Formats: sequence, C-alpha cells, structure tokens
Amino acid sequence: MHVRRVGLHDFRSYESAELDLSAGPTAFIGANGQGKTNLVEAIDYVAGLESHRVALDAPLIRAGTTQAVVRLDVQRGDRTARLEVEISNGRTNRGRINGSAVPRMRDMIGVVRTVMFSPEDLALVKGDPSDRRRFLDALLTLRTPRLVGVRADYDRVLKQRNTLLKSARARGSQVDLSTLDIWDEKLASLGGELVAHRLSTLSELAPHLVESYREVAADAAADRQEVTARYTSGTELGGDTGAEAIRERLLVAIAARRQDERERGMTLIGPHRDDVHLSIGQLPARGYASHGESWSLALALRLASFRVLRTDGDDPVLILDDVFAELDGRRRERLARLAADVEQVLVTAAVADDVPAVLAGERFQVAAGEVSRA
Repeated sequence: MHVRRVGLHDFRSYESAELDLSAGPTAFIGANGQGKTNLVEAIDYVAGLESHRVALDAPLIRAGTTQAVVRLDVQRGDRTARLEVEISNGRTNRGRINGSAVPRMRDMIGVVRTVMFSPEDLALVKGDPSDRRRFLDALLTLRTPRLVGVRADYDRVLKQRNTLLKSARARGSQVDLSTLDIWDEKLASLGGELVAHRLSTLSELAPHLVESYREVAADAAADRQEVTARYTSGTELGGDTGAEAIRERLLVAIAARRQDERERGMTLIGPHRDDVHLSIGQLPARGYASHGESWSLALALRLASFRVLRTDGDDPVLILDDVFAELDGRRRERLARLAADVEQVLVTAAVADDVPAVLAGERFQVAAGEVSRA
C-alpha cells in the first residue's frame, strides 16, 4: 500500500498543496516550523481520524478558516481509491471514498493504514497510562474499525455514570441511584469487549516488540535487550480472556468498589484506568530507562505495530517524523535498514544529512508552507 497523491486545503499552515508521491522512500527536508510535519500529519490523520499532536481537530484547520480538507489517492495492489476528509469547526466532519459519502466517519478508518514514529512517542514510555492505552487502541481500531464505535459508546456510558456518581457524592440520599445497575451492565459489557481486544492485540504485538527492540538496541548489554509488555488492570484478568468472561469479572469488581465510587464521585473500575506495563530487563521502563533506551523502546513499539499490521496482508505507510536527528549513528543506521524494505516510507528532517543514504529516494524541500521537488 502506498499514497500516490496528497491534496491539502486549509490544513494547518497550508492554504493549498498538491503533490505526487511514489512507492519507496520519500524525504521532506526543511527547517523547523516550515510545515513538513503538517504534511505527514495529514496523511496519518486520514488513516485513523486522530492527530498524533493534538486531541482536538480545531488546531488542524488553518487560522481564519472554518474547514480543512485532506485528499489522498491510495494504491493497494492494482486498485486505487480516493479518500477525502472534511474537518469542520463547529460541524460534524465528513468523509468520502471515491466520491461517495460514507455513512459514518469510522468507515474511513483502515482504508489506508499508517504507522507514525515521532518525538511525541517518548510519551509511550515516559508518559501516563493514557498514552499507552491510546497507542494500543489506535492499533486495534486500525485492524477492526468497528471498535471505534465500541470505544465511543464506552466513553459515553462512562461519562453518564460519572455524572450520576458525582451527583450522589454532592447530594447524598437525594439522588436516585436505581439506574446505576443499568450503567454498570453497559460499562461492563462494552469494557469487556474492549479489554478482550486489547489483550488479543497485545499478545500479537509482544513477540514483535521483543524482536524489534533487540534489533534497535543491538549494542546494549544482554540483560538490557530484554523487554516485556504486560497489560495491567484493576480487574482480575487471569484465565478466560474472552469478552463475556471479562464482563463478568468487571461486574464483580464494580460491585466491590461501589462504596468507594460513591465517596469519590467517579468510576474506579474499567479499561479507562488500565495500563500497559513496559519493562527493560528486570526494571520498569518508566522511571528507570535511560533517554536512549526510552527512544529505542518507543521506536520498537512502533516497529512492532508495523509488523502486526503487515501480517494482515500488505505494508502500512511508515512515517518517520523528525526522528533521525534524535538517534545516535548506530541506531540511525539500524532503523534505516529496517525501513528500507517497506513499500512506502515518508521521512521528515531538518537537514538532508540527517536522512541515511539507504533511504535515498525522492526528496521535497519544504519552506514557509511551500513544497517543491528537490
């Protein structure tokens, strides 16, 4: 799979941009703040309908305008597809595939697949549990787009349940909690499905993570080349990890924490509080990994997700955003060799010398929001 053409209208710093791309490596070269990351962010956004830089869509729309448009022509084997996403301020976003409007925006997800590694990915190792949950959920929804709906429904139920618990905390016996059992059931049902898919996805990801980290950190001491990724939860998850079994365990755990939840006015059990515990050797990566190890582990997580997606039949587009300048020479060359056989890899860099020779291919110069072939 590769992107053949990109068109932007009022996206970030771009009033308008059109460029043709080829399979293989392509580099966008330009000083910081010139718009090269905006280009690859647009491609990545169409894949998962989320930005890797911001939580809301409003910053994606060029200042002074009300709507941004991203168009991609995508080649998969001998088939092509045109994808178009309209990002609106104050209105529902809209999507089209080959000119036809999609009934739901989530129908766009997975038509083009991307894996992006950027400086923000250090948060996967050093950041909060929410960063690791978001990483895992993005991967599983690329593979199973209907789970976007499950996540949205879970978030809606969680919000409603928290509202009821907050009211009970503030007003005590004056609040009718008879509906809480209904919200418990919905939360457990949706949460069970989400956790089951997270566990399955992490199980597939884990061996690829071990392999990727060993490749990236090949010069590390033997005991610092071993990594693990373990799902942690406030709910006992041993034994049967099917959605129905997890639903039942969630209901038991919710009932056990009912009084605590009423006192604190919030939901204390569910996948919104889970984490992926990462270790290097015998120690947790968070708080113990060096800066270089953290970079290597974040990179290995992205490479592992790429390999999981590759097992589904074709290569996702690999995006390396301003990465090589942060890596030492050995890690830089290892990453370049690993990326060299990818169907399409898009690289951004401040200077051309940061792009390894093995990824020499098409090059574009980016300056002040203008893109030209180098």
